[in-house]
Amino acid sequence: MRLFALSILSGLAVFATAGITHKAIQDGPYKVLQTVKVGGDGGFDYVYADSVGRKVYIARGGAGARVSVFNLDGLSAAGEIAKTNARGAATDAKYHTGFASSQPVAMWDTNTLAPIKTIPVEGRPDGILADAFNHRIYIFSHSAPNVTVIDAKDGSVLGTIDLGGAPEQAASDGKGTIYVDIEDKGAVGVIDAKTMKLRATYSLNGKGDGCAGLALDAKNNVLFVACREPQVMVMLDAKTGKYLADLPLAGGSDGAVFNSKTKEAFSSHGNGTLTVIKETSPTTFVVEETVKTMTGAKTLTLDSKTGNILLIAAEYAAPTQTTPPAQGARPGRRQMIPGSFSILVVGK
Repeated sequence: MRLFALSILSGLAVFATAGITHKAIQDGPYKVLQTVKVGGDGGFDYVYADSVGRKVYIARGGAGARVSVFNLDGLSAAGEIAKTNARGAATDAKYHTGFASSQPVAMWDTNTLAPIKTIPVEGRPDGILADAFNHRIYIFSHSAPNVTVIDAKDGSVLGTIDLGGAPEQAASDGKGTIYVDIEDKGAVGVIDAKTMKLRATYSLNGKGDGCAGLALDAKNNVLFVACREPQVMVMLDAKTGKYLADLPLAGGSDGAVFNSKTKEAFSSHGNGTLTVIKETSPTTFVVEETVKTMTGAKTLTLDSKTGNILLIAAEYAAPTQTTPPAQGARPGRRQMIPGSFSILVVGK
């Protein structure tokens, strides 16, 4: 996942249908309920809430690479999957197995956090999805093969899928279809979970590109595609790919989730904002609120039990470089302030 230049949305909500746009005063119920500095060294990308097993998994890269595990209730430390350089994690509730999008893929017992095995895969593992439909784990890679499918029961590799582009976030309808946004194509790939084949590709037709977030209302067949170029959420009919509407986001999205209980989609941005979009009908949507979170909190996960959104971020010191970089060279990198890595909880 990449981070783009960002901007903050003003205090307006925008109602949109498939061709009509209205403005209204923003008045939303969400706020940051809790910020817990859990600390720890290493970079970070995805965060994953196992709402059934009540754990949070965060992949930490760099020296001492691992998957840090926290209790979802209270956010106390629960353990770690050591020696695992991953971008994200996911779990299967039936078989009590966990997986990391690492090279090789790490597999563990979610009850004990004990390692089970490592699974060699090709490509460069990045995104990951656990699908309860047939208990499979999908490992996504920007390079071929774009998708590696793993059996959640025993960790066997079942096959690979070519998407023709760089996948980012994915969502399952729970009935045999997987959707994944293709970042460099301005499109959404539609995968048949039974055959492990690409069934269709839905183009956004110029409405959005650089898409890194994807969420799904499986009941009403609405896809929420969070894009960076421009910074918009594009809504599509999940069955046909038909364009429904688009709404502005408060920054460049790096993740999206949908809460089926409240009919709300959320998009997180590295500029420290979280856009909340309300689905008022299957074809009508509104920017309900822009929540101020924390700079760098670009990825998110949903605790489906509580309805809370969890984000991760850290504080950084100014670059140590005191002289301007040479022409064409990169500027000095900011260093994470020790102990500042945090988990944020957003809710009502």
